[in-house]
Amino acid sequence: MKKEEAIVQELISHLGGKENIASISNCMTRLRLNFYDYEKVQLEKIRNMDDVLGVVEDETLQIVLGPGTANKVAIELSGVTGLSAGEDDDEHVTEDTKTQMKQKNKTPVKNFLKRIGNIFIPLIPALIASGLINGGAGLAENLGVDEQTTWLQMAQVIGGGLFAFLSILVGWTTAREFGGTPALGAVAGILIINPELEEITLFGEELVAGQGGVFAALLAAWVMALVERFVRKFVPAALDILLTPFITVLFVGFATLIVLQPIAAGFSDLVQMGINFLLEIGGPIAGAVLAGFFLPLVMIGMHHGLTPIHLDFIETIGYTPILTILGMAGGGQVGAALAVYVKTRSQKLKDRVKGTVPAGFLGVGEPLLFGVTLPLGRPFVTACLGAAVGGAFQAVAGTGATGIGISGLSMIPIIAEGQYISYIIGLLIAYVFGFLFTYWFGFKEEMVRNLD
Repeated sequence: MKKEEAIVQELISHLGGKENIASISNCMTRLRLNFYDYEKVQLEKIRNMDDVLGVVEDETLQIVLGPGTANKVAIELSGVTGLSAGEDDDEHVTEDTKTQMKQKNKTPVKNFLKRIGNIFIPLIPALIASGLINGGAGLAENLGVDEQTTWLQMAQVIGGGLFAFLSILVGWTTAREFGGTPALGAVAGILIINPELEEITLFGEELVAGQGGVFAALLAAWVMALVERFVRKFVPAALDILLTPFITVLFVGFATLIVLQPIAAGFSDLVQMGINFLLEIGGPIAGAVLAGFFLPLVMIGMHHGLTPIHLDFIETIGYTPILTILGMAGGGQVGAALAVYVKTRSQKLKDRVKGTVPAGFLGVGEPLLFGVTLPLGRPFVTACLGAAVGGAFQAVAGTGATGIGISGLSMIPIIAEGQYISYIIGLLIAYVFGFLFTYWFGFKEEMVRNLD
């Protein structure tokens, strides 16, 4: 029996049977499930499964399985239940179940960041691929390859296409998240980047294609979804397919150009100015705070809420100056895990570290987070401290990344302006201090019982 088949069989026994599963989806490391009756789900038994690294209770139950495994289990579970990955039978989920799950996610800030995450998580594979291709092309140029070389030009087109038309995809996923028609959200994204805008003068000012970037696409597509749902309430069913999209696109189109895009552009400028101010004034302290508090955001799945900020920086200045800082969280965690491996006498814990630390080196930190540092307790804190030291260095060095979705050693190809050595030094610092803090005062053998 394959590993994923065994995991699915055991999971189903703890989920109230396959008939209790309402929807299945997954990201790089997590299986995400909704249920008809949440009371039937046996969380402690799921947590104690050998292959489960952690469980996060949100509006969807998130079971951390690690890279590769999450996707294979989702496919296997889809075959067993008959549900497609991403399929949602929300209409038949009981109100009690919805209420129970939402209670886990009831704060306005957490709700907001979860929405942002839902918008960008489906785009992450494409963002990673495009970022790495772009980074590889940039590295080739830095090594002396002629920029007119055909294969290099083709690579730049392949890697740069997503970022050139990102607003369209953001509009699509935003509309879907807020209950609108995805294609109308895409129309909002097209409107933001349409080069013909530059032929229009409004209030004495020429419009600028792409102004407001990702924030403008988010805002316009959100309003598009709200207006569409409002208009549909008053349009006769027989005319819905004609009048609802017509009225929605016409109204939101004018509203976007006149009001929404300028608002988003102003917000974008404020965000970038604020972050640049913090990094310039706060320097290493700002870097330490950002890196040191990033792992708690990853722990509760709120780190994706920062994605639009990264992408806005990339669209406007070509790179994001905070991703390299935040990426030190994974470095501190790798160092902490290695210290645990050196100190512990538990073969079970050593095996768990060996199984998860390679992914940590490559920038996938959740297996280490939920499988090693967080269950042990104090190593989670010392990992954050190690990350803070690395983040302080990256802030001083002024490194940045031209893509998103990856960290650790995998981020090297996408480091901006050839600062590869500075980034690697900062990453090594995070490894070393994560190790030292954990070795000195972050781990005791009695902590191993927390994993049993």
